Amino acid sequence: MTKQTILGRVTQLAKANINALLDQAEDPQKMLDQLIRDYTANISEAEQAVAATIGNLRLMEQDHREDVDAAKEWGDKALAASRKADELRAAGSAEEADTFDNLAKVALGRQLQSEKEAKTAEPTIAAQTEVVDKLKSGLDQMKNKLTELKSKRDELVARAKSAQAQNQMLDSVKNINVLDPTSELSRFEDKVRREEAKAMGKQELAASSLDAQFERLDSLGDSAEIEARLAALKTAS
Repeated sequence: MTKQTILGRVTQLAKANINALLDQAEDPQKMLDQLIRDYTANISEAEQAVAATIGNLRLMEQDHREDVDAAKEWGDKALAASRKADELRAAGSAEEADTFDNLAKVALGRQLQSEKEAKTAEPTIAAQTEVVDKLKSGLDQMKNKLTELKSKRDELVARAKSAQAQNQMLDSVKNINVLDPTSELSRFEDKVRREEAKAMGKQELAASSLDAQFERLDSLGDSAEIEARLAALKTAS
């Protein structure tokens, strides 16, 4: 996978519009679950690719540092050989001096080569560093998007369960009609009313019987009074 492909994929996924995707989905929860799986897989794949890209960058940086260090080292060797040649020449050893001057030239050639390699690598390192920074930023956005997806999925599931519970409750309430005479509640109420009426009838019957007994007792009392008065009249005469 090329760097451009990785960067393009990461950027596309990071910019995905979750709400627009949900609007197009027949089953938003399934859509979110699938998106979460896809995002998780893509993040894992992208992390491996980005890690490899970073590894390549670090190798280039290491090679660049080695070229810079080598250029300095060869420069130091060239300087040392040149000074040695000057000393030998001053001492009258021209032939040996030329040998060290030649060594200095060889060292300077190596220094120049190392500097060229270091300079050639610098634009590539700069471009690679920019790509890596963008990839890291894209991965961070993808991880934030994944968190957003999970949050929306959890919110949606909770809302769906709440709506389902409310619908079940409303359906249950709708099925219990206290004004329906055929319902169990109405039938039980009718039975209670009949029992109450029966009790009222017994009370009324009992009251009627008691009144009759008292009326009979009053009648007997009057008869006794009449007989007593009649006896008194007869005794008087």
